Amino acid sequence: MSSAPLAVTQRLGYLLKHAQLRLAELAEPLYAPLGVTGRQLALLTLFGDGPARSQQDGAARLGVDRTTMVALVDELEAKGLVRREVAPGDRRKRLVLLTPEGERVREAGAEVTRKAEALLLEPLSAEDAERLRAALHQVVRAE
Repeated sequence: MSSAPLAVTQRLGYLLKHAQLRLAELAEPLYAPLGVTGRQLALLTLFGDGPARSQQDGAARLGVDRTTMVALVDELEAKGLVRREVAPGDRRKRLVLLTPEGERVREAGAEVTRKAEALLLEPLSAEDAERLRAALHQVVRAE
């Protein structure tokens, strides 16, 4: 861990933050060959899952402001991973769709993410890793 006092390192907020930082530390180098960051991959996952979503819907689902979402989608569009289309029936709304290359990167990124998560959870037994996932899922769903 770190040289922080035990009273700090036992706090749930500290543990969750540092677990997330460790996961990013493991995952980002694996994402680099795909030409994306973890944040960009999250967007590809969001926009590639199910029916086409608008930028505004994506922003709401990820809890980011619309201006930030536009900039993030701009990055993906510049890389040729997504394209925008006018929504049928609402010319003001822009749908974000994955290109074939975006779909390829999304699929490869899902595999890389599984590898990074496995590395993070390696110190745990399979049962403990599953219990951790289930417990975190339960906590997050309680929002």
